[in-house]
Amino acid sequence: MAAVQVLLIEWLVGLLTLHLASSLLLSPDGQTSALTAKAINDVFKTSSSGACSLIAMSDGTATSYEVSMELALSNRAAGMGVFEVEVGGSDGNVTQDLLAQIITEARKLRQASWCSNVVVLSDDPAFLASFAESSLRGRLLVWATRLLVVTRLPLHELRRLLSSSWTFSMMNTMTLLIDSETEVLRCSIYVHLPFSNKAKVVHVVSWAASQELVLKAKTALFPEKFNNFHGGLINITALPFRPYWVEEVKEAADGTTVKSYAGSDGQLMNTLAERLNFTFRVMEVKDWDEVTSKVVERKSFMSGVYHVLLPQRRKRYDFTFAYERAITEFSMAKPALRPRWQSLYYPLDESVWLCILALLALTPLFALLIICGGKMGQKEERADVRTVALEMVGSLLGQSIAERTGKHNGGRVMLASWLIFTFIITTAYRGNLTAALTLPKYPPRVETLPELVEVVDKITMPPYGAEFEEFFSQSDSVVFQTIAKKMELVSNILDGLKGINEKQSHMDGERYLRLAIAEHFTLADGSNRLYVGRGSVLPTIAGLPIPHDAPYKHQVDRLLMTIIEAGLYEKWSEDMLNQARREGRQRERKLKKLQDNGKGNEEPEGSDDSIKALTIVHMQGPLLLLLLGLILALMVFAVEGVASKC
Repeated sequence: MAAVQVLLIEWLVGLLTLHLASSLLLSPDGQTSALTAKAINDVFKTSSSGACSLIAMSDGTATSYEVSMELALSNRAAGMGVFEVEVGGSDGNVTQDLLAQIITEARKLRQASWCSNVVVLSDDPAFLASFAESSLRGRLLVWATRLLVVTRLPLHELRRLLSSSWTFSMMNTMTLLIDSETEVLRCSIYVHLPFSNKAKVVHVVSWAASQELVLKAKTALFPEKFNNFHGGLINITALPFRPYWVEEVKEAADGTTVKSYAGSDGQLMNTLAERLNFTFRVMEVKDWDEVTSKVVERKSFMSGVYHVLLPQRRKRYDFTFAYERAITEFSMAKPALRPRWQSLYYPLDESVWLCILALLALTPLFALLIICGGKMGQKEERADVRTVALEMVGSLLGQSIAERTGKHNGGRVMLASWLIFTFIITTAYRGNLTAALTLPKYPPRVETLPELVEVVDKITMPPYGAEFEEFFSQSDSVVFQTIAKKMELVSNILDGLKGINEKQSHMDGERYLRLAIAEHFTLADGSNRLYVGRGSVLPTIAGLPIPHDAPYKHQVDRLLMTIIEAGLYEKWSEDMLNQARREGRQRERKLKKLQDNGKGNEEPEGSDDSIKALTIVHMQGPLLLLLLGLILALMVFAVEGVASKC
């Protein structure tokens, strides 16, 4: 039966503990334990700049228990925790469960301290391997935490253990190997450097009770492992994601094909590789789920393409410095220009039309009064209301007007004012009519998120949109909840953009979305049928996914901040977008030229593509007015014919 004993000691107090320790020191084993504890304290004293809390963990054997108790008495740490797992029998699952409980408690102590040192005492390879695995799952260690493994394992077995475990090889770990149990205890301290000379275990320090620590190599205690990868090969995961990650296959001088990576994130990774002195290999993955799954499993050091920082993602993996302001936006189809009979009505405002109608009703009456009043007593033919009204309307349509004012000055003043009015109105109308026909009024576009959820029935996203859907559904916002209900996943961005219509939209990252539209939907004249809404869906920050508590995070973060502050990342992004636009326009022009050549329609030199013929969309109003006039004339003609026969 395995048992767990947990002792939390803040300072050296308690007569019972002192009595137990004094009895241990009288025996040879107690003397060995005291010397081992002294070696441990010397290592931490030499490598630490201040008092850190100490976490001691052992496998329950008598020797490891004695060393733990001696550490509790001799250490002046700012808090200490002693954890012991008594391993008995062959039930490994019980050991794993107990280790998980212990590591949870130890992590609380580590988080409560400004710095921590961890000591693991065991001669059992299985226990050490279980601790390494459990400490990763329980997130016990970060790079600032120094881990010292104290063991009597043979050197060859120690090398195998250090090389096979992420905790012992990658984290800030050293191993104190007890060489003998003589009167003068001797220890050797080893460290695994994963990228130095093809990953090797280095003998750093020798220690003896009769002398201080003696350095055996230029490597310091608890050395920095990731400021230089020494040309090592690391795995990363990525998928094509323009303009961030672009895969280019080129042929080398020897005839072999070489794959290179461009785009803003591709150049970012190339810069990291150059400055940290490593080469990277992009692992084969089938989807974005596998991109991050390999990071979680630590098969991949990081993802080469940024990911948005969502709460549910942080539960699975960590992020580098958030270097990208990732804005999720939506794309819609530009509203089509529908044929409108109101084209003749648009040039003037409603109030202007009402004023003109009122004047057409009142002006003939005033004109008739003035003209008839001025001709009293004369033998000239009198004008009637019908004739004057027709002449007023005719002047608005640019027709000449009969001179019926005689010699009366009032009639001349009235006629002059009316002609000036008609000149201004007709000139303004013709100008605005020309503009309305050549530059017609388009229907209003959807620009904001509330407008989007009211108009569309379906919103598409690529497969990684499942995490966005989960995030939206958990939001308190009614708009976000509505988006989650209308979301549908598609295989890729092109499938989503091709399906866009008045009732369907596609949602994605801003630059990725704009580049896809520029590449695949740009026409020869630089225009396209899709647009990106002005209102953003989810303005967030983003970074590169890395494993939880990755020991190289601080080095990567430092370089990322340097690149962002220098403005290089923005420059790379803009260059990619401009290049995509140019290529899209050139591709459409070539396609248009091939189509024109196939039809035998050679464009004359000097032709201007911007001059376009007016279509039925523009001229529907005049044509409809003419058609109604012809129908009305036919009806009047028929009525007159019937009336003349009666």
